[in-house]
Amino acid sequence: MMKFSKMLLAVILVVFVVSCSAEKKSDRQISDYTADFDSLARHSDAPEWFRDAKLGIYFHWGVYSVPAFSNEWYPRNMFLKGHHVNKHHIKTYGQPTEFGYHDFVPMFKAENFDAEDWVKLFKAAGAKFAGPVAEHHDGFSMWDSEVTPWNSMDKGPHRDITGELAKAVRKHDMKLITTFHHARNSLWETPEGKWLGHYDGAKKTYPSVLTDPENAILYGYMPREQFVKMWRDKLDEVIDNYDPDIIWFDSWLHEIPEQDRNEFAAYYFNQAQKKGQEVVIIRKQNDMPLEFTVNDHEKSRESKAGERIWMTDDTISTGSWCYTNNLKIKPTRDVVHALVDTVSKNGVVLLNLSPLADGTIPEDQRSVLLELGRWMRVNGEGIYSTRPWETYGEGPTKEPEGGFEEHEKFLNLKYSAADIRYTQSKDGRTLYAITMGWPEKAFTLKSLSVTSIDSKLKIKLVGSRAKVGYTINEDKTLTIHPPALEENQRPCRFAYIFKIEGLNK
Repeated sequence: MMKFSKMLLAVILVVFVVSCSAEKKSDRQISDYTADFDSLARHSDAPEWFRDAKLGIYFHWGVYSVPAFSNEWYPRNMFLKGHHVNKHHIKTYGQPTEFGYHDFVPMFKAENFDAEDWVKLFKAAGAKFAGPVAEHHDGFSMWDSEVTPWNSMDKGPHRDITGELAKAVRKHDMKLITTFHHARNSLWETPEGKWLGHYDGAKKTYPSVLTDPENAILYGYMPREQFVKMWRDKLDEVIDNYDPDIIWFDSWLHEIPEQDRNEFAAYYFNQAQKKGQEVVIIRKQNDMPLEFTVNDHEKSRESKAGERIWMTDDTISTGSWCYTNNLKIKPTRDVVHALVDTVSKNGVVLLNLSPLADGTIPEDQRSVLLELGRWMRVNGEGIYSTRPWETYGEGPTKEPEGGFEEHEKFLNLKYSAADIRYTQSKDGRTLYAITMGWPEKAFTLKSLSVTSIDSKLKIKLVGSRAKVGYTINEDKTLTIHPPALEENQRPCRFAYIFKIEGLNK
């Protein structure tokens, strides 16, 4: 009987173990992502930390920074016969067949690059995430790659740029973003016989630069299937080696087959899940479904707040994304105002810098970042971890309805104290009214209808102890009476936040 009991116990134990094993396997299968919409759509488009972050910094810095002329599209335009960049290149360096884009690579030395210094600056600016343009359209990878010989460890700087930045970013308790623009790099012929890609001009006008097999890799000149595989392999390599919290894509991602895009997303999500990361994919246009990605507006913004969080990638300059010899930098006022407007509409700002080829961040760009940081240190409670209110704001200045095609209009927007933007705390108990300039006199929040007042109603100017008065008008709107402060007495510059607590509306 004892023997039978032991055998029965053993059988039960085996059944239990098998059952647990099957259950674990089943759980794993449920939690793993597969390369199809239904599976990927289970992944959150934006985790809480991303919704709270509001500001990130990246930078267009690479081989294209060496010529420092026109913009970051120099690699393409130098091969377009008759283009002003083509004429400049011939005059300065010679014919593209004699001095191709690949000849700039040894000149990209990054001798003054200091990842620790850069990340400290980004942190001081108030950024919560930061990272490099991992690869632009030009085909040069800014990391230590085994996939392509054209990378920052094997050529140019002979340094793992992304690796150094990832280490510094995490040391300073920030999230890592890596941006990819390399879908555009493919040089391929359509069934109709049309050549597409960043280096289409080289194929049409200067084909001899493509004859060297190694150079052809840089220029994306390879069978389409081989390029698509390389596109994916580069992403997997960065995911495996650097664990980015955000992967951001530029336009032309639609040229990559949908199945390959889905396989990338599934791999990214699964790897992040293994490491306990909550990650974000950001894309433009309609290149991937919004159910598991975040939409990006280049140099433009939403005209109102929506339920879905979004991002704008904008640059600190008024022109080129990369450094050029005539680059003009925006005043800090414009950078702050764009940030406030974006956050009020449920957006996140990805601000671009333009370092010199040697790794120096110019003083005029540093100055803007440090001023932005000073503003954020005073006013962060009305920006970080906030959510959009019932309406984004009010005032005479209106943003265009269009996107990138109207980026010049966005660039030329000028706000005043009459323009007000709203944010609120996550619990909805605190409202922040942000004026885009110092209010010299009382102003009314026309969007706010006050139906009853709590006896503990408090209104304060964030960063100041000066008394703020208020009046409830007959139409139930709230008028705020700001303190009479001279410029040197005000808590900050550019925009001012009035914190309203105890408001029943």
